[in-house]
Amino acid sequence: MIKITNTISGKKEELIPRHNKTIQMFVCGPTVYDYIHIGNARTFVFFDVVAKYLRYRGYDVDYIQNITDIEDKIMQRAKEAGRDPLDWAKEYENKFLEDMKNLGVTAVSRYARATDHIEQVIKQVKTLKEKGHAYLIENDGWYFDLKTFPDYGKLSKRTVQMADDAVSRIDESEKKRNAGDFALWKLSNIGDPAWSFKTGEYLGANDGSPAFAKASAGKPGWHIEDTAITEHYFGPQYDLHGGGQDLIFPHHEVEITQQESASGKTPFVKYWMHVAFVINKERKMSKSLGNFTTAHELLEKYPKEVLRFYLLSGYYRSPLDFGDKILHQSEAGIQRISEFVQKLSLTTGDGKDPTGTKTTEEARQKFLEAMDDDFNTPRALAAVFDLIRNLNPLVSRGALDKDGVNNVRSFLKEVDSILGVVPSKHEKIPEEVLELVGKREKLREEKNWQEADKIRAQIEKLDYKVEDTVFGPLVSFLK
Repeated sequence: MIKITNTISGKKEELIPRHNKTIQMFVCGPTVYDYIHIGNARTFVFFDVVAKYLRYRGYDVDYIQNITDIEDKIMQRAKEAGRDPLDWAKEYENKFLEDMKNLGVTAVSRYARATDHIEQVIKQVKTLKEKGHAYLIENDGWYFDLKTFPDYGKLSKRTVQMADDAVSRIDESEKKRNAGDFALWKLSNIGDPAWSFKTGEYLGANDGSPAFAKASAGKPGWHIEDTAITEHYFGPQYDLHGGGQDLIFPHHEVEITQQESASGKTPFVKYWMHVAFVINKERKMSKSLGNFTTAHELLEKYPKEVLRFYLLSGYYRSPLDFGDKILHQSEAGIQRISEFVQKLSLTTGDGKDPTGTKTTEEARQKFLEAMDDDFNTPRALAAVFDLIRNLNPLVSRGALDKDGVNNVRSFLKEVDSILGVVPSKHEKIPEEVLELVGKREKLREEKNWQEADKIRAQIEKLDYKVEDTVFGPLVSFLK
C-alpha cells in the first residue's frame, strides 16, 4: 500500500487511483527564459522517481509536464538580447531538455508547451466568462472574479482577503474587482507576441494596428495554461498534481479555482504533492534572490548519479541544504556504491555462503517500505547502504553463492531503474590507495588519530586525497 502526504488534507493518505491502476499525473514545468537552478531540479528529479516507482509497482502512469514558453520574463530577456521571444524560449527549452536528459529524468510521458495549447486556453477562458466567473477590464484583459468561488483557499488555507500578497505583476490593475483577482488573458503590448482571442491564431508581434485590437490579441495569464492543458489531456479531474512548495499559493490555489469553476466538478485533483526548497545559507534558492546555482553548472562538475543522490538524500517535504560539503558527501555515497558494484562484477558466485539472498530480500523489503511510505528516498537509500555494509566483506572474499550474487545484482538494477544512483562508469582507484584507505579507517575506528594521519600522508604522496564524510571516506585524485 502506497501512502502520500496530500497537501490539501495535510494527512498521509493511501494512494487509490480514480481508474483502476491508471494514474494521471501533472507536474508544473519550467518557464524557459534561463537555465533551471538546482532547486527546480530537485522537483523534477523527485517526480521522475515518483513516476518510475509507480510504474515499477504496476501502475500505468501518464505523466505530463508543461513548458511555459510565453511569459513576461521571457519577453524581457529576449528584448534585452535583441531576440525574438519565441526563439529565445525555444533555445532555453532545448537547454532544459538537455539538462533533464543529463540528469537522467526520463519518466515524463509528454512535455506540453503553452504556445501549442492557446486554443485550449481560450476555450477555458470563454467557459469561465459564460459561467459568470470572468470579467473584462478594457485595454487590459480578462480577469477571474474571486468572489464567485467560495472555496478559494482550500489548498493554501488562505482567504480572498489574504490573496493579494503573492499576485504577479501581470495581475496588477487598479480596476480589479478584488485585490486578489488574477489575469486569465492579457491583451498584448506593442511589440509583444500576440494570439487572436477569437481564433487562437498566432498573429506575430503586435504592431499597434486596429487588427490586433479587433482580435483582442494577447497571451495567456500566469496560471491558465496548466488547467487548459490538463483538461485537454486528462479531462476536468485527475489523480496527482506535483510541484515546488512555492507554487502552493497562488499558482495551485488558482488552478483549483479555475478548473472547478469551469467544470463544476470537485475535486479537481485528488492528491497534491509539494517539494520543499533547496536552502542556500538558510535562504531558499531562487533567481529573484540571485543566490542560485544552475543544474547546468553542476552537471559540468558532477556525474548525474552524484546530483540525483544529493537531491534524493533528503525527504522531499523538508528543506535541503546546498553546499560543497553535502555534495562531497554525495560523491562519497556514490563512490561506495561504485566500489561495491565493481567488486560484484568480479564475483563468480562460486562461494558457499547462502546469506546473500536473505540479506538482499531484507534490503528490498526495507527499500519498498520506505518508498511506499510517501516516497521516503533517504530511508530507501539507507536500505541500499545496509546491504552494502552487510555484504561487502563476503563480496570482497568471493564467498557468496551464485543465487546470492544474482539477487544482489537484480536488486541494484531495480534500485537504479527507480533512483538512478548506480553509476555505469567507475573511477578506477589504485588498489594500493584503497588498501591504505582501509587501514586508515580501521585506525580511526580505534581512535588512533596519529597513525591515521600518517596513512593520510602516504595516500597524498600517491597523488590522492581522502575526505571523511557521513558515507565514509571520499577518495579523489589530487589536482
